[in-house]
Amino acid sequence: MAAKDAGEKRDTAMVEVVISTDLRAARAAEERILRAVEAHGYRREATFAIRLSLEEAITNAVKHGNGNDRSKHVRLRYHITDKEAVIYVADEGPGFNPGTVPDPTTPPRLSLPSGRGIMLMRAYLDEVRYNRKGNEVCLVKKNE
Repeated sequence: MAAKDAGEKRDTAMVEVVISTDLRAARAAEERILRAVEAHGYRREATFAIRLSLEEAITNAVKHGNGNDRSKHVRLRYHITDKEAVIYVADEGPGFNPGTVPDPTTPPRLSLPSGRGIMLMRAYLDEVRYNRKGNEVCLVKKNE
């Protein structure tokens, strides 16, 4: 497995996993997080929302943040409780301003095959926020 399980760290609340810039490596980490979500009794709809958003965030980190550069890494930190799932996805890229991302629902952008990830994350989650640099996203889903 390309995920750096040896790089998994636990502090008092967060679990950290560092993976290579490789979408296959990301799948194992995603599944680990989703198992934790399911173990805490999240409904199927909430689990779907987390899966979709996590896949989008990791894909953005790999492709846009790290530019598919396999010498770079993606850092996942997460804390799952019965009440909420909090997941951070960080890349080693220069960051971006999420406010400058074009609206994918405008007519000239509707036919484009990409550009909907941030919109989907915001639609499915309770909270989506970026750090100041724009190279880390925090995803929050409440278990209601």
